[in-house]
This record gives sequence, structure tokens and C-alpha cells, in this order.
Amino acid sequence: MRLCVFEDNAVGRLQPLTDTRPAFDLRCGARTLLERQLHAFGAEQGFAFVRPELADLCRLDHPELTVNSLSGRQEDKILFLNARWLPPINVPHNPKSGEVGLCDGQVAYACLSAEEVDPLQAWKVFEHGEHWAQNPSVRACGGRMISYPWDLLVHQTEALEQDHLHWLRHEVPMPSTAVPIVGAPERCLIHPSARVEPMVLIDTTRGPVLIDADAVVQAFSRIEGPCYIGPRTHVLGAKLRGSSLGPECRIGGEVEATIVQGYSNKAHEGFLGHSYLGEWVNLGAGTQVSDLRTDYANVRIKVGSESIDTGLLKVGAFLGDHTRTSISALINTGSMFGPFGLLLTSASLLPRSLPAFCRFGHGEIQERNDLRQLFASAAIAMARRGQEWTDVHAEFYFDLYERTAEARRRHIRDNEQRRLRRAV
Repeated sequence: MRLCVFEDNAVGRLQPLTDTRPAFDLRCGARTLLERQLHAFGAEQGFAFVRPELADLCRLDHPELTVNSLSGRQEDKILFLNARWLPPINVPHNPKSGEVGLCDGQVAYACLSAEEVDPLQAWKVFEHGEHWAQNPSVRACGGRMISYPWDLLVHQTEALEQDHLHWLRHEVPMPSTAVPIVGAPERCLIHPSARVEPMVLIDTTRGPVLIDADAVVQAFSRIEGPCYIGPRTHVLGAKLRGSSLGPECRIGGEVEATIVQGYSNKAHEGFLGHSYLGEWVNLGAGTQVSDLRTDYANVRIKVGSESIDTGLLKVGAFLGDHTRTSISALINTGSMFGPFGLLLTSASLLPRSLPAFCRFGHGEIQERNDLRQLFASAAIAMARRGQEWTDVHAEFYFDLYERTAEARRRHIRDNEQRRLRRAV
């Protein structure tokens, strides 16, 4: 059986996080959606159908995947998995041909015989969702379907509980008695190569704490589960609770119920809550992210042209890759910023949304069109973490700049009109 992960038409609702990666690369807990799906079905490699503009970048990041092609070894059936599906612990490892799994009323997976799939048209699999849902072999498959970015935050406690069981099965050891733990000691698992300095307190009363390979937790940090600290990530005397940090991050200050994709910096004091940071994000010292309205109403967020009620009291910010803030930047509740954004300290409130390649300062939104300088800075930042900015990255971001041009011009025009009306 071949396993094929595909993006459907709903991935646009996951912007800005999916502007620069397939939906299956989004993190929830200690693993990405793809890692969870491959593990759920006992696979180490497979096929993927992603948006054409992401294909080369996906091939670079996932050499284990055959991207936008079903060529290769032929088998009797193909299992198509929705890239947005967060699977449960127990799923059938070998679904029957014709079986369709539904999660939250949406297709999570469909198992088709090889004869039913035209290899030349397989990239259109996302168009068959409604047809698959009418299949007589439909069954509820459990798990969660990620429809909006904040869904990842809502379900990460459940995901971290799964990750704790996964680590136990792989016999990751508990810490020595030298690490002070409040709560059940077996709920704290630390990779042997990680370093936890003296004067660190770990609290497992509300969930597990997982510390991955070569991570460093510096003295005077307080870690409240459920939490995951990724490989080579440094926690710099932080107050960390209910959060998941990907690889190679530098995290200080106060962080609550947040996911950091990886390779991002929040090394200084400041609050970050109920938020999701992409990769290569840098928050300047004293940056504060509000995650609660003063009237305690549900947070609404604009997704595309639609204002969505999240149904949540606490939602912070969602920052695309390579976005940066200056020192003492104040970010409003329910904010969304596209890739390569720059947010400067201002006497006025920062906007709640910013398209890709935009700069906000002194009450004005400006386009960042100095692309070669931006890419040179990105290359320096990536090299500091042992990563390389390649021609594939440059081509992808040049293309992203062009694809987001109209949205950027419209946003800048609307902001200027609002500013002039206030001045009258």
C-alpha cells in the first residue's frame, strides 16, 4: 500500500502559516502533522501532493517524499491522507480498499485501488473530497481536522499526551533525582543528551514535559506541562507553560500556550501567549503579545475577507516565517502577520494584520521591496543555525512576493485611506 498525503482547498484558511510550507508540516505538540500521520500508519516514507508553488521547497525539505507524482513501485492500493488531519492514537494500519475516513465531517483519508487512480491526474485528488464522502464505506476515524491556525493551539494538549505515550514506548528515560519535579516524575522525560541546569523547576501536574536531544534549559527556568522543548533549543531562564518549541529556538521571558515551528528567537523578556510563530521569526526585547480582550469577548480574526469568531477567549498572534519585531513592540490580540514582515515600535497601535513583505512603523504600512537585502539577511540568520539559504528558497520567495502583490497594494491603500480620514 502506498501512502499519499495531499493538500485540499481548505489550506488557504491556515495562512500565514501555510504561505511557506505544506499544511502537513505544521507542528502540534512534539511532532508535525506529517510525522504523526506516517507513524499512525506505520510508514517511513510516502508521496505528497502540494500546491505547485511549494513543490521544489517540499522536495528540498522532505527527501523522503515523492512530491506531486505517483511514479515508482506499483501496489494494489493507495491511501490518500488529508494534510490537515491530526490523527488519533489508534487508526487502522491497513484500511480496506474503498474505505473512507471522516473527521469533523471532512475526509481524513480515502483508500483507493490503484486502478481507480490515474497517475497523470493524481494531483487533482483534492477535488474528490465530496465524492469520497458519499462512499458507502465511510467511517468515523477520530482525530481532529485542523481548519484554522488556532485549532493547532486548541489541540496541542491532547497531542502532547500522545507524544508522552510515544516517548514511553521508545524508552526515553526519566530525569535523575537531581531535577526538582512537582507532580508525577514519570510525566517528565528528558533525552540523555539534553542538559537541565540546577535551579530549574519542572511541574507535571497539568501535563507531561518532554525535553528533546541536545536541548538546554538554563537555571531559573520554570517549565509547566504540557510542554515540549525541541532538539538544540535553549530555554533562557524562561517561564514556559503549555507550549511546544521546535528545533533550534532561543526562548526567554514568559511563554504560554504557544507553538514555535522552529529556528526562531524570543530570547528576551516579554510575554507571548496563545500564539504560533513560524520559522526564523525574531521578537525584539520587550515585545509583548496580548492574548485577551479587555471586555473578555471571544476573539475574532479576519481570514481572507471573512471575520471569524474563534470561539476562544484567548488568542494571541500568528507570525509568518522571517517576520521580526523591534524592541518594545506591542502586538494586539488576534493578530496575523505574513512572511518577511517588520513591526516597529510605534506611538500608535500595531495593525492586527499585515500581508507578506510589509513594514509597519510610525502609523504607516510600507512595502518591503528590497528583496535581495532581505534574502541576504535571511541567509545570515539561517547560517547561524547551520542551515543554508539556497536558490530554491530565493526562487520561492521571489514568487511569493509576486503572488502577494495585489493583496499588499490593497492593504496599503486601505490603511492610507483610514489614516487620512482620521487626520480630517
